[in-house]
Amino acid sequence: MCKKIFFAVLCLFFSITLHATEMKVISDAAGRQIHVPEKVNRVVCSGPGCLRLLTYLKAQDKVVAVDSIEKRRTIFDARPYALANLQFRNYPLFGEFRGFDQPELILALDKQPQVILKTFANYGYDPQELQNKIGIPVVVLNYGDLGLHRNDLFQALRVMGKIVGKEQRAEEVITFFNKSIDDLSRRTLNVPDDECRSCFVGGIAFRGPHGLQSTEPSYPPFVFIHAANVVGRSSNKGLLHCNVSKEQIVAWDPEVIFLDLSTIQMGAKAGALFELKTDPAFRILSAVEHGNVYGVLPYNWYSLNFGSILADAYFIGKQLYPKRFEDVDPRVKADEIYTFLLGRPVFQEMNSAFGNLVFKRIGMD
Repeated sequence: MCKKIFFAVLCLFFSITLHATEMKVISDAAGRQIHVPEKVNRVVCSGPGCLRLLTYLKAQDKVVAVDSIEKRRTIFDARPYALANLQFRNYPLFGEFRGFDQPELILALDKQPQVILKTFANYGYDPQELQNKIGIPVVVLNYGDLGLHRNDLFQALRVMGKIVGKEQRAEEVITFFNKSIDDLSRRTLNVPDDECRSCFVGGIAFRGPHGLQSTEPSYPPFVFIHAANVVGRSSNKGLLHCNVSKEQIVAWDPEVIFLDLSTIQMGAKAGALFELKTDPAFRILSAVEHGNVYGVLPYNWYSLNFGSILADAYFIGKQLYPKRFEDVDPRVKADEIYTFLLGRPVFQEMNSAFGNLVFKRIGMD
């Protein structure tokens, strides 16, 4: 009973404090009108990718606590925003990852958030229930992507930017994404059929690591450079993720294979690389026989890492259409992207975490 009274008093205090502050109205992705302070200096980011977007806006200094994924210690970490901000590991905890917020932890923070920003609102704690319980505004954002849901991503950046006073930076990030995608598309428009090599990407992470058969018919780097994705030609086209049969991969016999290196988390005796090296059916693939297997950055890690998507696209473009990317050094390009989005280069750290196989031809011996 005492605990309930304590939290009720805390909620009342924060509610009174908020109403005594000059406010502005934000329309969130759930269609709600949320009153937030005119000037916001303290936030919490709940849900996959939310803290990533705040980092893109150069507003990570406003974070007062983090979810559990930021405090993990692991050999493998494909979240560039976290590598660029190791201080997150030392921040107070406000809940579990994937949006499982803990109201008691939030209310017990020494520095109270003025706003909670929340992506993937269907995960974890219900936003409205959380707001009602702790008396702190909870703003829902649609995370989006760089494809069909690009406008959702841009709207999330704009809303977040308006809340934390980074509207101009939000527009800079949006312009950067659009210009990068336009550049990739322009370089690869109208490629003659005799220059188009068929390709396949395997080992893509999807709620954990997977083997070679894990792929995407609409793999963003392939889409941006108009690549001849063998999966995109099939009935799977339009799916975000799928697992294809071994027999189908052999029948497609792609000329070039790209491995999402998240697959090496499965260990030395499993995963896409192990399968390509040991499975007799895969050993006879054209890509394997001719040494056209390459490692690319994992990108689906606590949701989409947009910088890694663009970096992969430039590397893949360089392999498939070398004359059209003569001026591009993929490693340098990756760090240009990371530096713009995160404030510093992190490619080498990513590469080291994944066996120094990123943007390299992988031998099958």
